[in-house]
Amino acid sequence: MSNIYSHRQLVPGGGAGSNRVNELIDALKQEFDNLQQEAAMYKMQRDDLEHKVQQQTDEVNLIRQGLYDLQATQKNMKVQYDNEIRALQRDMDPQRIHHSSSSHAAPPPSHPQPPPPTIGQGQNNIFGAIMSGGGGGNQVLVAPPQMMDQPPPGGQSGHPGGYPGPNGPPQSVPQSGGSSAQSPYLNGSGPAPLSQQQHGPKRQRMEDGPPQNMGLPPNSQQPPSSLYNSNGMPPQGPPGQQSLSQGGYMNVGQSSKPVSKMPKIPQNISEGPQSSGVPPTGNAPPSSGPQSNKRKNNPNMGAQLPPGNRTPIKQGPLSSAQSGLGDMDPENVPAQLKKEGSDWFAIFNPKVQRVLDVELFHTLDHNSVVCCVKFSGDGKYLATGCNRIAQIYDVHNGQKICVLDDTSVDKTGDLYIRSVCFSPDGKHLATGAEDKQIRIWDIRSQTISKLFPGHEQDIYSLDFSRDGRFIVSGSGDKTARVWDMVSGELLYKLAIDEPSQKDAGVTSVAISPDALYVAAGSLDKIVRVWDTRTGILLERLEGHKDSVYSVAFSPDGKTLVSGSLDKTLKLWDMSHCGRNNSSQKNQAKTTLNGHKDFVLSVAVSPDGRWVVSGSKDRGVQFWDPITAQTQFMLQGHKNSVISVALSPTGKLFATGSGDCRARLWRYYDEM
Repeated sequence: MSNIYSHRQLVPGGGAGSNRVNELIDALKQEFDNLQQEAAMYKMQRDDLEHKVQQQTDEVNLIRQGLYDLQATQKNMKVQYDNEIRALQRDMDPQRIHHSSSSHAAPPPSHPQPPPPTIGQGQNNIFGAIMSGGGGGNQVLVAPPQMMDQPPPGGQSGHPGGYPGPNGPPQSVPQSGGSSAQSPYLNGSGPAPLSQQQHGPKRQRMEDGPPQNMGLPPNSQQPPSSLYNSNGMPPQGPPGQQSLSQGGYMNVGQSSKPVSKMPKIPQNISEGPQSSGVPPTGNAPPSSGPQSNKRKNNPNMGAQLPPGNRTPIKQGPLSSAQSGLGDMDPENVPAQLKKEGSDWFAIFNPKVQRVLDVELFHTLDHNSVVCCVKFSGDGKYLATGCNRIAQIYDVHNGQKICVLDDTSVDKTGDLYIRSVCFSPDGKHLATGAEDKQIRIWDIRSQTISKLFPGHEQDIYSLDFSRDGRFIVSGSGDKTARVWDMVSGELLYKLAIDEPSQKDAGVTSVAISPDALYVAAGSLDKIVRVWDTRTGILLERLEGHKDSVYSVAFSPDGKTLVSGSLDKTLKLWDMSHCGRNNSSQKNQAKTTLNGHKDFVLSVAVSPDGRWVVSGSKDRGVQFWDPITAQTQFMLQGHKNSVISVALSPTGKLFATGSGDCRARLWRYYDEM
């Protein structure tokens, strides 16, 4: 029985398998530890790299800040150096004046002066004289360089760069006194125009090209050999001595006064008040007694006085020296009467209440002289005319959006666009050039949609009627022409066919706001007004003592503004155009004195409050037509201000200059 229940004791099996599992677990643990160590090492490497990147970032920031500091320091040093240079130039001016007056004077020519040359292109073209140096005798006039590094050697006043011309060296002429390189701050730097100058009938065409060794950069374009106003028109008289202005730029057209054989103003024509601040009553001539400071039935330009800040200025008559701001040194002007930019400044008239401020908006660089500027009707675009091309800019950002170039024209020589004008709908741009052609451009397609031939000389001015039905052109052929924009037909040929007026090239045209009248300024010192419906001459406005280079109507059409080489602007009453008694001529109701050199361009603000003028003295002046006083004088170009234009919709105005720049400015009421 005992054997039944006896059996072997069960012994647990599988000892080898248990050891294997333990080994695997240990191996996994060891691998995990290794991976953990590697992760820690990588983390340390990452932290080290991030630390190095942060250090390098800090170093870059330090370098950047250092560059900013250096830039600010350099800018401050430049301003300081510019101020020191201007101070040195002002100190040197008296010595230069003394040296010029003592070493360059010479007896005047003894032989009689020849008659003035005819108007037009070719060898007798006097329109190419304004940017040239003046020599004596029959010397050919040439276009000078836009920039010169040094004055002509030996004190010669002939062609720039010592170019003698085909007939030998220029004859010496008497100096009128003044430095050949005055401070760039002073209005109208350089010598005054010579009192008398010999000239001959021969004039070199711009197409003949510039003379040799003129010091131009290899890729620069030659400026036109003519003096331009807002519409790029010609000079009347012979050129005078060229002088160098600061910055290396040459003043445009240092022309002499007109020769004695030019047409004279009738002696019985009396002048209007000059800078007295009070226009005469109606159309009656001013009395011979003392001028009153009260306004009596003033036929002003319809300008409304802004509430609360424009009181009438009651002052006696001012002389030219008193009324001009060009003689004021900005360094000595109180801070409240001046405003300065990096390369421009404005001086405000201390005799009147300051109600405006001005600032530079855009600078538009060109490759040649800017002959003309004009805003579109909506004020969004600005057109400029220069050598061979017209360009259109966006007023808001100053970007060039369109270049109009007639590629079919021969590329030999220069072909300056003297006038540009937008159609009222803004779809077309009219251009007038030296090739006697009026081109109507389709702006969208940049192609010529119409061509108006017929003029026999250069075209200097264009103006559209407000309804866009017709356009008027002015030319050196002594005509203004009215063209139908729809049919392209010539409606009227408004000719100056007076036998006594041999030099009567039309320099500027303007259409009245109601499109009833066309005004034209000409080289014979007269402003003429025609009826656009009949073509009949209504007015001959006489009073300027030299060629009239620019005309403009006020917004209400009751006043016509003219600018002349006699350095003045005149305001004419147009409220009764053509209805004056033939025995009583229409006389200027106001004369604006203040520029130191030729007035080349005039314009009127859209509200009629301001008359704006550009001059060969490189200045722009804002005039109050009611008080005949200057609000401010702006110096922002290194050469003549050939053209000025005001935006019809905003407080902007544009200037075009012989320094190859157009500039956009903003003017606004001072707060």
